[in-house]
Amino acid sequence: MQAHNTTTHTTGSRPNQRLLNNFKHSFAFPDKLSAFLLLLPRAAVLLCLLVSSTLLLRSVFSSPSHRFILPDHISTSPTNISHIVFGIGASVQTWEARSLYTHLWWNPNRYRGFAWLDRDPGETKNPVPYRVSESCDGVGYSCTTAAVRMARIVVESYKLGLKNVRWFVMGDDDTVFFTENLVTVLAKYDHNQMYYIGGNSESIEQDQIHSYQMAFGGGGFAISYPLAAQLVNVMDGCLQRYSYFYGSDQRVWACITELGVHLTTERGFHQFDIKGDPYGILAAHPLAPLVSLHHLDRLEPLFPNQTRIDSLNLLMQAYRVDSSRILQQSLCYDRRRKWSVSIAWGYSVQIYLFMVAATDLDIPFQTFKTWRSWSDGPFNFNTRPVNSDPCWRPVVYFLKQVQEVGSRSIKTRYERFVAKEEKVCETIEYGRVMAVKDVTVSSTKMDTALWMKAAQRQCCEIMDRGRNDNIGIRIRKCRNSETITT
Repeated sequence: MQAHNTTTHTTGSRPNQRLLNNFKHSFAFPDKLSAFLLLLPRAAVLLCLLVSSTLLLRSVFSSPSHRFILPDHISTSPTNISHIVFGIGASVQTWEARSLYTHLWWNPNRYRGFAWLDRDPGETKNPVPYRVSESCDGVGYSCTTAAVRMARIVVESYKLGLKNVRWFVMGDDDTVFFTENLVTVLAKYDHNQMYYIGGNSESIEQDQIHSYQMAFGGGGFAISYPLAAQLVNVMDGCLQRYSYFYGSDQRVWACITELGVHLTTERGFHQFDIKGDPYGILAAHPLAPLVSLHHLDRLEPLFPNQTRIDSLNLLMQAYRVDSSRILQQSLCYDRRRKWSVSIAWGYSVQIYLFMVAATDLDIPFQTFKTWRSWSDGPFNFNTRPVNSDPCWRPVVYFLKQVQEVGSRSIKTRYERFVAKEEKVCETIEYGRVMAVKDVTVSSTKMDTALWMKAAQRQCCEIMDRGRNDNIGIRIRKCRNSETITT
């Protein structure tokens, strides 16, 4: 038994013994210089293996807090307003007059960013902090052109080195942002990728002159942090190449295009390249969060018989109560009376004396003209004419009051409006509608998370209260397969 154990041990150790002998033979001190030189590569390999093993063990067992240090903009937490830096293009000439618009939306305790001016304005009442655009000395061209100065705002904003930035949002000093919805839109996108997000002009003549692939600056546009980092490296040389372009937004688009990034369109950015009454667009808003409005001092007030600022204040009241639902369209039908109802929440209600298909109610009335030529079109969306016969036009009700009921419920009241010079339909049925002086709409706060899913317009139903001068309507989620006929 003992001999067996000894034999087994000796036999099993022969390969190891040979390996040890080879190791000793390979690394024994050589008698000749040539042999020593032959051993150098082997020694180097052994040293590399030893160092690599040491580094690997250290990386595995060291504190994880020191292993990966990522830039501030790289994070997986939900995007919020603190991740956005605004860059507002402005001049001293317009800054004070347009402060009425920035007062409507800017919150100095929550928002980050600056208005970039051509020179120091001195004392100002505008709530947005300002910076004076830097000189372009040494970059090979002049910054005296307003378009060049404003095109560099994204670069200057990036160079401020602010922490925890995901998006740079550009706009004009007469742009009104709906910031909660801006956050909702940007949160859909991976801010660690290169994104350029905004909207086109409503007037095709403007898109043709500039570009369909360009985000128009007055409506605002967003540039992700990684894209801004790339722009910093190429902007000055790029601006020299595109000095013949008209606007700052067109120059920014050209430089972004050189980087291989194309526009991601979001329909809630509104350049409002239109003239006249914006009612048609607002009453049939696209199925998208309202992000911005522009050119408001060039348009009629949003609500009749009010100033522009009073109109915006009223719209903002509804927005602050339910930001996700503002201007969202809901359709319902009174089959007994054969009425059709279209609600633009927080703005207006339309009642038609007849059944109107959803495909028509979705289309804005053309209450406006094109920006440049004051023409009836074309626009980058369908429009329908306002019928000259009052019997074929809807009775319109505009927002009068917003009221929160409890923690989630909301009531909005809309009053009938008839223009003084407007013809009146004299049919009996029209008289029944005209007897309705106001409409009360009940709803619950819209869940912001719905915008992260495939969008669907919500439905509504008429809830009669037994009063001829008031109609109650409830907005709700559409039932399965609910249509005009069900």
